[in-house]
Amino acid sequence: MIKILHLSDIHIGSGFSHGKINPATGVNTRLEDFINTLSKSIDRAINEPVDLVLFGGDAFPDATPAPYIQEAFATQFRRLVDADIPTVLLVGNHDQHSQGNGGASLCIYRTLGVPGFIVGDSIETHRIQTRNGLVQVITLPWLTRSTLLTRKETEGLALAEVNELLTQRLHPVLEGEIRRLDPEVPTILLAHLMADRANLGAERFLAVGKGFTIPISILTRSEFDYVALGHVHRHQNLNPSNNPPIIYPGSIERVDFSEEKEAKGYVFVQLDKGKVEWEFCPLPARTFLTIEVNVSEEEDPQTKLLKTIAKKDIKNAVVRIIYKLNSEQLDLIDNSAIHQALSEAHSHTIRPEFVSQLARPRLPELGVGSSINPIDALQAYLENKKELKDIAAEMMEAAQCLLEGYTDKWLDVEEDEEVEGEVKNQLRLV
Repeated sequence: MIKILHLSDIHIGSGFSHGKINPATGVNTRLEDFINTLSKSIDRAINEPVDLVLFGGDAFPDATPAPYIQEAFATQFRRLVDADIPTVLLVGNHDQHSQGNGGASLCIYRTLGVPGFIVGDSIETHRIQTRNGLVQVITLPWLTRSTLLTRKETEGLALAEVNELLTQRLHPVLEGEIRRLDPEVPTILLAHLMADRANLGAERFLAVGKGFTIPISILTRSEFDYVALGHVHRHQNLNPSNNPPIIYPGSIERVDFSEEKEAKGYVFVQLDKGKVEWEFCPLPARTFLTIEVNVSEEEDPQTKLLKTIAKKDIKNAVVRIIYKLNSEQLDLIDNSAIHQALSEAHSHTIRPEFVSQLARPRLPELGVGSSINPIDALQAYLENKKELKDIAAEMMEAAQCLLEGYTDKWLDVEEDEEVEGEVKNQLRLV
């Protein structure tokens, strides 16, 4: 059987805001994370060894990565050249310059004639001779609406209609490639696309509205032994019947907190004509951890925050803490103590969120349609406002006086102007 390593969405050079500069190397630690997971993937390919590596697209965050980021990517893939392992590099949406106009970042490998490297920037069938036999790979790079949106035939069409038109045009092109296949040779479709059954990850923010969705019916063809996809960052199999397996390996490293709970890795495949076995292989991606806590009802919010952090395993993780508090509690928070409590994290962010006084749920007894009398309503209100307990009695007496029309009598009850002013303010709120 032909052994294949299928990985995708490396995005090397992403997520620098979640890292820091390593003083020993001068490089952002998040770049080191991406290099580490990519290196472990290539290690598996070489140590197995596999017969073919399939990369499903999106090598970098964009088509013009900095030279040192290009070098980091090339250094790892050069190891496959040295090991004489054929590799197919598919062009994804982030690899394309200006949405498909102006080439792609990965095309340099074809220009340089790197041995054993195939760049898939068009719909084309590649016959690849591996150490364990011949395999056919149809490359389907990222397709965009932009090629059609500028034509007269799409004037006045909604995006859904443009999507349908693109799908109609894709059908005969892909069908042409399928009809030229050798039925005796194992066949793989390698595509960077958004399938209509996919569960999205961070790519919904990275590429929203820039491509189109392809019906899964186009992918579930008996001529395909394995469908290797890229673009969606969450690992998944879109065809549980495995006839054929339609696999997103997902990204190899977390890009941001939207991928906090997703496993990261690559897929190891063993392929023969009419027979395929595949396995998802997790990688030790950097942990992302969100800590959320509501301290708005706490007398000592600082202690609550520190205790919550202490219960979490934050060592070497990218951490964000989101805590809710009231504006009057702000002076009770010592940010330096929170930073110290998070010192074992790889990096961290602290985000306070104020709880709006207007957003508090109304007490059931004070809801619409309630027949409770005003004094009982005020009593219920005060019982749920702990911060007013010191002046609750004066407020009740003042309300009674107001209802009886004895405003002047109430004004003489309390000589303390500060308390009197607060009582008036709270009565206005009531």
